[in-house]
Amino acid sequence: MFSRNMFLSISNNLVTFLLFLSLFGIEPFCSSGAPVYNYCPSNASYNSSVTFETNLRVLLESLVSNISQSDGSYSSAMGLGTASVASGYFLCRGDVSLTTCNDCITTAAAEITQLCPNKTESIIWYDECTLRFTNRYFSPAATEPGASLSNNKSISASDLDSFNRTLFGLLDDLVEKTASSNSARKFATGDREFAGSSSQRTVYSLTECEPTLTSTECEECLQNAISTLPSCCEGKQGARALLAWCNVRYELFQFYNTSATSAPSSGSNNNVVRVLVIVALVIVSIILLCGVCYFIFERSRKKYNTLLRENFGEESSTLESLQFDLATMEVATKKFSLENRIGEGGFGDVYKGILPDGREIAVKRLSHSSGQGAAEFKNEILLIAKLQHRNLVTLLGFCLGAQEKMLIYEFVSNKSLDYFLFDPDKSRQMKWSQRYKIIEGITQGILYLHEHSRLKVIHRDLKPSNVLLDNNMNPKISDFGMARMVAVDQYEGKTNRIVGTYGYMSPEYAMYGNFSEKSDVFSFGVIMLEIVSGKKNSRHVFSDHEDLLSYAWDQWRDQTPINILDQNIKESCNVSEVVKCIQIGLLCVQEKPQDRPTMTQVVSYLSGSLSELSLPEKPINCNQSGIVQRMLVGGSSSGSALSKNEMSVTIFIPR
Repeated sequence: MFSRNMFLSISNNLVTFLLFLSLFGIEPFCSSGAPVYNYCPSNASYNSSVTFETNLRVLLESLVSNISQSDGSYSSAMGLGTASVASGYFLCRGDVSLTTCNDCITTAAAEITQLCPNKTESIIWYDECTLRFTNRYFSPAATEPGASLSNNKSISASDLDSFNRTLFGLLDDLVEKTASSNSARKFATGDREFAGSSSQRTVYSLTECEPTLTSTECEECLQNAISTLPSCCEGKQGARALLAWCNVRYELFQFYNTSATSAPSSGSNNNVVRVLVIVALVIVSIILLCGVCYFIFERSRKKYNTLLRENFGEESSTLESLQFDLATMEVATKKFSLENRIGEGGFGDVYKGILPDGREIAVKRLSHSSGQGAAEFKNEILLIAKLQHRNLVTLLGFCLGAQEKMLIYEFVSNKSLDYFLFDPDKSRQMKWSQRYKIIEGITQGILYLHEHSRLKVIHRDLKPSNVLLDNNMNPKISDFGMARMVAVDQYEGKTNRIVGTYGYMSPEYAMYGNFSEKSDVFSFGVIMLEIVSGKKNSRHVFSDHEDLLSYAWDQWRDQTPINILDQNIKESCNVSEVVKCIQIGLLCVQEKPQDRPTMTQVVSYLSGSLSELSLPEKPINCNQSGIVQRMLVGGSSSGSALSKNEMSVTIFIPR
């Protein structure tokens, strides 16, 4: 860890560096114009974290000092292995010169903390470069953080169809060219003529990814960026989409240089040489300081790295920035005090905590005796670190020690869906509009897992206790535990070890171990019927012969579906929406997987009318349900395990 004296030494070196520049008549911060956009989140502040502030300042100085030795992009991190890690990256536009790149990044490094003070993450975009820092992981597939911007001029209505066809055809070609580039830069420009009302006109475009992305990641990032343009910039003569890992821009004028790189003018060569010499001196000073710091925490870092490699193998290097130290967790949770304990799980307890920067967290502490917990710990980190969606719980990091394994999540204030749904008093607080909003949110979360994430994910243990609710009652799917890789084109799998929750497991999975996306669809259908009725899918809730699915089917068959509605909201509900949700729920719990809709179809059903829905078949009957229960509880399936409350199972499939 850097001490205050080390920080002062670095600051003195930087001041000396700027004085040298002024003596040579060189502007230390050449203007690159105003930023195009600055991402400055309100929920990522730190109050008095001297360690993070020190790491951030040294990080920005390191980025600036490495401009001349880069190919237009460079990444670094300070404070690895601690909770105050600051990682950063810069990317200069592929067609600008080294001098322009240097001016832009130097200006960006000076302005980013001025425009976005006391933040743990920020991104600043200029025409010629992008610079960012963060203490967490930004997913290349995410459209947030980002921005879509347009100019004020519009294409005439008569030219719009020709313009759109030309523009998006050009963008598709540039995406393919950028993603498949074998050069050191993933960057492409192009132009194409389109037929205007009076004459031929030309549209110019640029696409760029960070070079560290794979071809697939680059293509996905650019496609996601382009997908944001129609909603903000339809019919505009110029627009741009800015994401953390890529960007897209188009105009009706040539805004980029025609060559891939532009050589600096001869008059600036001497200044460049001077800058390089001075920067080299500063780099040597920083290296010496870093060497001192290295000896201070090398032993503890070596211990952490050994543990990471033992648990995660080749993935360990990508997870270092997510690691929190035990001391930070003890302070955050008041040494895991009883007053901070907010829940108990199958693999350990959950504690509320507060980080030094003020963020509220939930710490899932695995019990020392849980052998299966170690496998869940590893797989949940590897999986959730690659997933980002507003309806999935966010993994902030983990803590790994010789005797400790912890998962650190965002704190979700309103507990889980079952806490409200099955309590007579609290269920009265959940109006129909709120329940319908929760249904829509769960739908979007599962759709992301099945269709839109970097990994195809089959959760296998969807249930109300695994749906958390934030302070606005937005649902967040949680508990991504025991995971397993299967082939890219494999849409169905089989397992001898059945782990899940009775009442939510599809019959083909419970009886035969067959799982697919339709297994999650079945679970979602049960959850939807429970949200409508306010009752668990349990036989003892109804009678000796019926569960919720049978009861809902009987009412549907008798054309009285509204009878299953929670009586607490019967007077204030939207009857049409209720009937539609019951019908969709029954479609989802049909016995044969092929008869159930996909989550894409469910999204369409929710936004459509009742007349568009097909008629459901009768779900699996109560006697068959009893057979499944006896098989699982009685242990007749070899190697199977049943969790009635807390176990979570996830299958993920690389796309």
